[in-house]
Amino acid sequence: ILGEADISASFSPLYLPGGLLLISALVAAFAQTNKPTKALSDAFGESSKTVLSAGFVLIFTIPMVRIFINSGVNLSDVASMPVASAELFAGTFGNAFPLISATIGALGAFIAGSNTVSNMMFSQFQYEAAMSLHISPSLIIAAQAVGAAAGNMIAIHNVVAASATVGLLGMEGATLRRTILPTLYYVLFCGIIVMAAIYIFGFQGPLAS
Repeated sequence: ILGEADISASFSPLYLPGGLLLISALVAAFAQTNKPTKALSDAFGESSKTVLSAGFVLIFTIPMVRIFINSGVNLSDVASMPVASAELFAGTFGNAFPLISATIGALGAFIAGSNTVSNMMFSQFQYEAAMSLHISPSLIIAAQAVGAAAGNMIAIHNVVAASATVGLLGMEGATLRRTILPTLYYVLFCGIIVMAAIYIFGFQGPLAS
């Protein structure tokens, strides 16, 4: 790629969920309809409108996420935006940091649109924060994972994609107002449980210093 050695790309449709769905659609069109060509044409036309509508939003969202994640790659050795944001929370809350560990995970999922990406962004920081506070890293990282999973409910990518799927494009704000409440419930009670496990029941777990 771009003339660089040992950098390449490949496409494996059978390893992708989208590829399997496309194959299933082709099989269904020929097996379940009398006019498969018309069925595929109608489906392609309808889905193209949905993809274009949702894709317009994601064109701006995805670069923002990539800049956010990779902001730590700079010549001044300045901390990345995720780490700087998490450090602000840790410095503010101190020993109450376990209460907001899940919230940080949810924040990462909200911005990045992915549980996995949130864990990639914040797990290392959560571990270091736990070690500096001499509490169980396993519990803190578990809270991060729970919060990131809960944050999927308010993740921009997920809300846009779901809205496009059910024909509710333009109503993302209303969707977020409804999903923010269960998200807050998850992260709040997760934080309370972790605080109780550490400071009331004295759970340390592996890797605790």
